[in-house]
Amino acid sequence: MARNIKIDSAQDVVAFLKSQHEEIKGLFTQVSAAQGEQRKEIFTDLRRLLAVHETAEEEIVHPRAKSELPNGEAVVSARLHEEHEAKEVLAELEKLDVDSAEFEQKFEKFRKDVIAHSEAEEHEEFSKLADQLDDSQLSRMRKAAELAEKTAPTRPHPGVESPAANLAVGPFAAMMDRAKDLISSS
Repeated sequence: MARNIKIDSAQDVVAFLKSQHEEIKGLFTQVSAAQGEQRKEIFTDLRRLLAVHETAEEEIVHPRAKSELPNGEAVVSARLHEEHEAKEVLAELEKLDVDSAEFEQKFEKFRKDVIAHSEAEEHEEFSKLADQLDDSQLSRMRKAAELAEKTAPTRPHPGVESPAANLAVGPFAAMMDRAKDLISSS
């Protein structure tokens, strides 16, 4: 059964999402060190956190970065491309035996790509948003990100990387994902 990961709410969206990046890095390490059922459970936790985290970024942070940052369109476009690729790999990883050599090989590349993606977000998007917006705006964005995560899909859905796609497909996908999660944890 998947554990419930609790991320401490930070005061603003930047600190909140950066704390999730740290949690994601920790889960990558735990998956690599575990085997068997424990590895499967930790991978499920990682998959779930990645899915809800990316949804919050796609619905709340990327649209704001697009409109507020110089060259925001190009920055967000690059991150969305990376997120799409990550969702595809994550969907592939879900189908593999977590103890197989193929899983380990794909997982290691996936880990490196996700960490590079999170560092690019922090450097090119989060820190610049923190410079552009005031504390009140960043705090409201954190609240919106938390709400988005509560209703987000818990599995990867490649092709759903925009706010419009998340709002159109997200509720149904989230309902189906959460039902699958419930069934698989029984």
